Amino acid sequence: MDEKRIADFFAELVSIDSPSLEEREMADTLKIKFAEIGVTLTEDHTQEQTGSNAGNLSARIPGSLAGAPVLFAAHMDTVEPAKGKKAVSHEDGTVTSDGTTVLGADDLAGVTAIYEAVRHLIKTKTPHRPIEILISTGEELYCKGANAFDYSQVQAKEAYVLDLSGAIGAAAYAAPTLVSFAAKIQGKAAHAGFHPEDGINSIQAAACAIAQLPQGHVDESTTANIGEIGGGSGTNIVSESCVIEGEIRSLNHETAMELLETYHRTFQQEVEKIGAKLVWEEKLNIHAYETPLTSDAARHYESAVAEEGLTAAFEKTFGGSDNNVFAQHGIEGLVIATSMNQVHSCAEYTKIPEIAQVARIVANLAAPQEA
Repeated sequence: MDEKRIADFFAELVSIDSPSLEEREMADTLKIKFAEIGVTLTEDHTQEQTGSNAGNLSARIPGSLAGAPVLFAAHMDTVEPAKGKKAVSHEDGTVTSDGTTVLGADDLAGVTAIYEAVRHLIKTKTPHRPIEILISTGEELYCKGANAFDYSQVQAKEAYVLDLSGAIGAAAYAAPTLVSFAAKIQGKAAHAGFHPEDGINSIQAAACAIAQLPQGHVDESTTANIGEIGGGSGTNIVSESCVIEGEIRSLNHETAMELLETYHRTFQQEVEKIGAKLVWEEKLNIHAYETPLTSDAARHYESAVAEEGLTAAFEKTFGGSDNNVFAQHGIEGLVIATSMNQVHSCAEYTKIPEIAQVARIVANLAAPQEA
């Protein structure tokens, strides 16, 4: 696998603006690029559900080896700041942005590795298992594209999502449920100097509730955070309204939902104590999963990594990915390290030799020695 070709392909993708829900140009480019190596990417029509200007891209490549198909997945959107990205190459093979935007290695390094692996298998006529590809939109917005995708189009029950930071060989086999919430408290305004007793202070209710609630690491598998609070209209006015927003994550779905109910109940109790009203909003963004380390996905990954002289390192993560969605559709998968570092920042970087290494691991997964 040619590192210069990989670097050029990656740099071309990086130069395309593809913030979440604005993936049109990226989708069009990927369809052309994959067609050049004999792979037809089919675009679905999920735009109405996701709000994107493009659909998810998928493909099925027949295999010459017997066995069930394997699914490789990545996403084409990037977080902001993402307008005007460009790849800046360094002599040691590291690639950064110019420091004013993210690089987009999350997840264009993953897209590049899948492309290069498939190109290699096709050009060398290497016998391989049937391959399925899914490149989603809106992944950074709680997996919008993957959630909207029609999984009747997928035959694979084994998946590898190229979307993890860390040393090459690492793989996440468990990820959390993530729920977000908003507590909207409605009190009553009054003059804070002359008639404070006529008011109902929404901030007071919020403070009393927050003081009782666990935050940070609730246990080794669960975190909770109140991240935003706003309210009031002046220091001389009893606060009429207040909004508190936060999230809960847990590797155990039931634990997350129980803690969410504790948050709701606590806010409700404190609001009622002072005669205010509560409007509670909550959203299940992603559902926890854990792929058994005895699964085909873990066993095959361990072998594919070993072919590269590496040792697979299985870990749990507190970040979500499209793999959370796959698990809800009966697909056992791993999220694998893909040379994306300091993601979601302007210091993001990748290394071309590592992308090449990931591409070889993907090729090994599609064409296992044991087959």
